[in-house]
This record gives sequence, C-alpha cells and structure tokens, in this order.
Amino acid sequence: MTAGTPKAQVDTSKPHPARVYDWLLGGKDNYEVDRQVGERLPAESRDGARQNRAFMHRAAAWLAGKGVHQFLDIGTGIPTEPNLHQIVQRSLPTARVVYADNDPIVLRHAEALLVSTPEGSTAYIEADVRKPQDILRYARATLDFDRPIALSLIALMHFVPDDQGPYDIVSSLVDVLPSGSYLVLSHAASDLVPELSDKVVAEYAKGGIRLGFRTHSGVGRFFDGLDMVEPGLVTAPAWFKDTDAPTEEMSGIYAGVARIP
Repeated sequence: MTAGTPKAQVDTSKPHPARVYDWLLGGKDNYEVDRQVGERLPAESRDGARQNRAFMHRAAAWLAGKGVHQFLDIGTGIPTEPNLHQIVQRSLPTARVVYADNDPIVLRHAEALLVSTPEGSTAYIEADVRKPQDILRYARATLDFDRPIALSLIALMHFVPDDQGPYDIVSSLVDVLPSGSYLVLSHAASDLVPELSDKVVAEYAKGGIRLGFRTHSGVGRFFDGLDMVEPGLVTAPAWFKDTDAPTEEMSGIYAGVARIP
C-alpha cells in the first residue's frame, strides 16, 4: 500500500541523499549526479553507510525480540535486503511496518520489494520528514497508535540542519507515540573525526545538499525525556544487544535506542 501526496517525477539533474546512500552501499539505483557526490566523499563514508545498516539490523531484531509489533521507518532509502520488515517478520510474522521517504524512485522500488508476510502488513508513504503530520496521518491507516511503535530514524536527521527545526520534528513524532514505544536513531557525528565530517559536509554542499552533523550532546538532545537503552548513545559499531558483540571499528556515526516512558 502506498500513500501520500503525489510528487514530481524523479529529478535526475540533482543528487538525492537516498540515491547517494544507495551508491555508498554498492547499489545500482542511482544516477551520475549521485555518483559524482559519492565519489568525492572520503572512503570512510562507505563504512558509515554499512555501519548504519548493521545497526538498524541489530536494533530491529532486538525490538522484535522484545515483542514490538509495529515500526515506522522514516527515511527508508532504496530497498536493500534484508529490509526492516524482513528482519522483524522473521520472528513476528504479524508485524506491521510503515516506510516513508521523499524520493519517487524509492516509492517505485518500495512498491515492488517491500512486501509483507501474509500475516503482517507493510505500507509506504511518499512524504518528507519535515512534514511529520503528513506522515503520522497516513501511518494511522496501518499502525495502531494505542499500541507501542518503534520509530526508526536511521541516518536521516543530519540531513535536517538546525534552521529547519530537527528537534521539533522528532519531538512531534515521539510525542504521539504511546508509552512503551521506542526511538531508534543513528546520526553522523561532527566531533568523532572532525576532519572527515568537514569534508563530507563540504562535498554534499557542492551537490546542493545541506547537512547538519552534530556532537554527542547534540545527538543526545533527540532522546531528551526518554529512557536510553544500554549501552546508551555510542558509535554505531558499539551498539549491541543479546548475543552481538561490540567492535573497535572506527566510526563517525552515533547510534542509540530509547524507550518512551
């Protein structure tokens, strides 16, 4: 199922974060303008994309193991297996997952590839996180907002600079979720490897994409008022649960999960 206000056709004259991310992950669903941005980025950017995906896999599997049946994944990106619904429906076939992204090419792939188990449900919303009320309105068609929901914001909010109200956006999403819900978030850091983050910001800017990388405390603000899950806000490779083990791999990505009290 898809929902949302119809958007224009894919604009191949400008790079898009979802398509650059696809290139970083080794995907084929990108254009020359996207590849030009990706090729100028430090090699470590590929590591960051991979670390983000791995964190999402671990967090989603852990939440499904905790019995969370509903997920709202904003900034989905071009489908790359295993996708979030595939991970959670392995243990919870009845799980419901709503994906949201603002790139029409993501919608095209989502319609073909983000297919639920017969017992569960997946839906796709073509919408921008900067309009959270649109996302929430359409998500209610699939998700029960009286039961816990995991809100997934993977490598998304650093594409929302401070002058676009990132903290207000996340608060407006979190505030409508019932007690027992979770926020899952990863975010590029400005203070872990500053020289690399400065280069990434500059190269994206050349493609017309503004970034808002943040410090540990800046990323931590997204979790204000929530109960952080151990090990807290750490680098993406260091976030682990259950049988997973942390690694010493260098990372420019912060990641964390918190429960809504």
